[in-house]
Amino acid sequence: MLAHQLLSGKRGLIFGAVDASSLAWHVAEQCHAEGANLILTNTPSAIELGDIKSLADTISAPLIPCDATDMEQLKNLLEETQRLLGGPLDFILHAVGQSLNLRRHRNYDDAKYNYMLKTIDISALSLHKLLQEAKKQNAIAEYGSVVALTYIGSQRVVSGYGDMGDAKAMLESIARSFGLIYGEEKHVRINTVSQSPTPTRAAAGCNNIQPFYKYAGQIAPLGNADADSCAALCTMLFSDYTRHITMQNIYNDGGFSSVALSNKFAQYASCIYEED
Repeated sequence: MLAHQLLSGKRGLIFGAVDASSLAWHVAEQCHAEGANLILTNTPSAIELGDIKSLADTISAPLIPCDATDMEQLKNLLEETQRLLGGPLDFILHAVGQSLNLRRHRNYDDAKYNYMLKTIDISALSLHKLLQEAKKQNAIAEYGSVVALTYIGSQRVVSGYGDMGDAKAMLESIARSFGLIYGEEKHVRINTVSQSPTPTRAAAGCNNIQPFYKYAGQIAPLGNADADSCAALCTMLFSDYTRHITMQNIYNDGGFSSVALSNKFAQYASCIYEED
């Protein structure tokens, strides 16, 4: 892991690390290597079921339980984070998402609506709640940076992604809408990073993830972006090198989002389908 002290002395809050496969885990490691002082957070159940305590020990980061859908817990988290780090935050990673419909293997056309509402609350509204409370507390420093992780299923239909596609579309919209307000009033930047399909614990719950991972790798001219490249991009967006980038959805996908048909996939398909 290359490090250039891009975040030396900066204060950061990382949501969503569970185990070593988590994108948030890789982001936390990279930010620590770049000199940041961090707080880690996740739900109490994720902390107990996952391995985030070992990450907290490794990078000497306090670990604060928080349900990102609960306004009172978010309020307490932001207050405690500023107290422990000694001032307002320079960056926040929002890596929060879950679909009860997917976890219970319910197809999009057979969704339970109480599950869908919970998906939206966890995966999208939690960003709005976080930003709203942070703004009230003035908890993010001027030219601070917020990055939320998303996926191309927000823009295009991906079979098996279900109601997470709706939630991620809303997440990206919140980043733009809040980005205008927060940018004008506090010079806070808000962006989303649309990552390649990546083998994480969360992705394992999505139907068809393995064949789509292979397909995306054949379409993308640079291949699928791995978790470390996602961490590097997030680190750059947290740094002072990107002080005027905001309200953007940035694809970290090896070029997949811009390609309809690659030579590699065309050759692969020709072995399967007979040409007319």
